[in-house]
Parts: sequence; C-alpha cells; structure tokens
Amino acid sequence: MPRVVKRKEHPLSMRISEADIAIIDRAANLRGRSRTDFVREAAVRAAEDVVMETASIGMSPAGFKAFMEALSKPARPIPEMFESFRREAPWESEAGK
Repeated sequence: MPRVVKRKEHPLSMRISEADIAIIDRAANLRGRSRTDFVREAAVRAAEDVVMETASIGMSPAGFKAFMEALSKPARPIPEMFESFRREAPWESEAGK
C-alpha cells in the first residue's frame, strides 16, 4: 500500500504590481536572498508583530503587586548606559569615516 506523505509546505499566490516586485527584488538582492525567501521572512515577521501586539500578558495578583512596586521605586542610574552615551558614535568619529 502506498504511503501518504503529508506536505509540510503550502503554496501562496498573490497578484503584485511590477513596482512592488521591483522593490521586493531589489531588497531581496541586497540581502542576498531569493524573492520567495525574502517575502516569506517579511510576512512571517509582520505576522509575529501583530500576534505579539495583541497577546495578553497575565500575572498573579502577587506578581502584579511586585511589578507595580518595582515601577513605583525611584529610578537608579546605570553606569553602563552613561558610558554608552559618552562614547562617540562610529559615524561621528574619524575612524568611522
């Protein structure tokens, strides 16, 4: 009896203007990707963003209380952040030009 193999990939077809294809192809080439890989990755990333934007975060009443207490405390300076702000950006330095 022949074995049935379940497909793991599903085709997706779209109608896209020439201008859209041109910009997609340009971006895909700049990334060294195929059009299919580039569009799939962009679509999945956009879908993940939407899902994360609408996801609820739940916590216990005790956890919420601790969270609110932490937010209510005065801010503490973080030395590493001050150091990063003092450093010159690569595009501002002579070495980066």
